[in-house]
Amino acid sequence: MAVTLDDVRKVAYLSRLSFSAEEEKRLVDELNRILSFMEKLNELNTEGVSPTSHVLPISNVFREDGVVPSLSQDELLANAPSRRGGYFRVPKVIE
Repeated sequence: MAVTLDDVRKVAYLSRLSFSAEEEKRLVDELNRILSFMEKLNELNTEGVSPTSHVLPISNVFREDGVVPSLSQDELLANAPSRRGGYFRVPKVIE
């Protein structure tokens, strides 16, 4: 499977990118080199190799959920540049 000039132009159009003719040609060459490298990798014998999602043998990196004390509303709003009642006051962004 090879990347064509039309493929590059279509992806550029969908990505809202514009390239010169020279850049398009360079991208075709680079993408085809990447695909040929991937074809080389497909030649490797991976029989008996289990799929991995991480390079290190990590089983679970998540911490336990636990209830911890949090700041009070007054402590949270102490450094607010502007507040109204118990809320942060921000500039209006929608008219």
